[in-house]
Amino acid sequence: MRIVRIVPLLLLSLPVAVSAQVRKDGEERADMAPSNWSVGIAAGSRTELYAGEGNHTRVIPFFGYEGERFYFRGITAGYHLIKREDVVVDVFLGGRLDAMDAKDFGRRDLARRGINRDLLSDRDDSVDAGASVSWRGSAGEVQLEVKADILDVSGGFQADASYRYPMQAGQWLLTPAVGVTVLSKDLANYYYGTLDKEVRRGVVDYRPGSATIPYVGVTVARPFAEKWRFMANVGYQVLPDEIKDSPLIAEDTDGVAQAFFGVVRSF
Repeated sequence: MRIVRIVPLLLLSLPVAVSAQVRKDGEERADMAPSNWSVGIAAGSRTELYAGEGNHTRVIPFFGYEGERFYFRGITAGYHLIKREDVVVDVFLGGRLDAMDAKDFGRRDLARRGINRDLLSDRDDSVDAGASVSWRGSAGEVQLEVKADILDVSGGFQADASYRYPMQAGQWLLTPAVGVTVLSKDLANYYYGTLDKEVRRGVVDYRPGSATIPYVGVTVARPFAEKWRFMANVGYQVLPDEIKDSPLIAEDTDGVAQAFFGVVRSF
């Protein structure tokens, strides 16, 4: 099964456009928009994660704004509490688009695990509130971020620590990154385990508990035609046993690869 979703404008940010928040005056970054306003479009794909899901593909319109204090990045709006060359502290609200419709699971794939797809419930999107702090020097940038579900969809929270090193090769801007994400047990149980109401219907009881997910990635960008820029991001997440062993996850899945490619125009 191959899933293609068209996401409405303003609802999904191009993840390679503005993921870091520290930039020296006049310096180009592969992972930041070069001016206040930007619009664009991208296509993104993720390898199979859920059983029978197939490759997960999205077409992504993008709209962004980077102000002196306020920023808007598709599904994330934030405010710089502190903004200096070497450190930035933000608070933000952002959408969590991790929904999975029960009908998008593979019926046969689940049946091999002893699960009737008709007994499953949808996993819903939510909204997170969080804070982040970034430190940057000549050796690169370190960012710490914590965010929590404020709609009580999962009732959980997520913490992330990452390291980036922006560099330039000719006209190409590159930002490799490495990091680790920690999911609370409520968050991991909701998206990767079986729910209480599903267990009452007869689905196997599986709760992964808290999970730690290492990842690597690289963002590249190349400006062209004055105000245009090509951007791409590839990354890989290593799934821990707690998630890999879930009956909802595709068999023999050790990790998830994803890629985004797009063009952005700045104003």
